[in-house]
Amino acid sequence: MNKVFLIGRLTRDPELRYTGSNIAVASFTLAVNRNFTNQSGEREADFINIVVWRKQAENVKNYLSQGSQVAIDGRIQTRSYDDNEGKKRYITEVVADNVEFLGTKASNGHSTASETSNEPTPYDFNQEPESKGTDIDNNPFADFGSSIEISDDELPF
Repeated sequence: MNKVFLIGRLTRDPELRYTGSNIAVASFTLAVNRNFTNQSGEREADFINIVVWRKQAENVKNYLSQGSQVAIDGRIQTRSYDDNEGKKRYITEVVADNVEFLGTKASNGHSTASETSNEPTPYDFNQEPESKGTDIDNNPFADFGSSIEISDDELPF
């Protein structure tokens, strides 16, 4: 079974594109807090790439912006592509089946609509994605700040 439930806040405004057959697809990154604190007592977060399709993609673009809180119900998907150097890259993302709008920046005194109304650009599946993806040589935690130590002694089982 491949099922994911997430609650978090958008780290940037959603990006809306259209496929060659005019199907809407939106993407954004969701910051999801971990349910524990680190050794310094700070709560850390994971940053998860989300993809939404069709009418729901258009609604996400029209009604959500950076800082909006949402609940996501979907599935994990992994895809790959060859970069400019011919090296295979892998992307892991959540394909959202449902997006529930929980809270917006308006509740904090900020605007919920995007400040600019850019025309959507076509979505090219053969184009190299903007994200770095997952790569053994690329440490996703390099810019995260402090190190994380994990020990089997701390596991609850």
